[in-house]
Amino acid sequence: MSVTPQDGLETDPRFPSGPWTGYYLQKELPGRQAMELILTFRSGEMTGEGRDRVGGFVLRGRYNLQDGTCHWNKRYVGMHDVYYKGFNEGKGIWGVWEIPSKAELERLHGGFHIWPQGMADPSSPHLAEEAELPVPTVEELSPAEPVAAPVSSSTQSAVTRP
Repeated sequence: MSVTPQDGLETDPRFPSGPWTGYYLQKELPGRQAMELILTFRSGEMTGEGRDRVGGFVLRGRYNLQDGTCHWNKRYVGMHDVYYKGFNEGKGIWGVWEIPSKAELERLHGGFHIWPQGMADPSSPHLAEEAELPVPTVEELSPAEPVAAPVSSSTQSAVTRP
């Protein structure tokens, strides 16, 4: 693990401590459900707190620098726990969550994706195109050859007569 001696925080750029953002998906709720988190990564252990539509929560888990795997337990204050398991490939952490239940049919689960605040949403499509700007050129016209000669009135009348 890469850690700095003064504070012990992780120095691997995939796991920066600080504010993170993201979402979870749940079949019963349409769309992305936003999350805000403050995470600390230190010596393979991750801790933090945050909030989402359910309420405030704390979390504690582990991360592995070798393969980027992560897992943690998110505990809503005074409510239930949610187990998260994911992978960090340098674009945040994505994976699955589950609320275990003794009855398999009651088990809630879904996907999630979180990333450090300030990073663009890695799950949104980004279209980009670059082109070089044209370089203006100046061409001087040579006055040696006239572009058009004036038409005389005698030539005009000869052309218009049948």
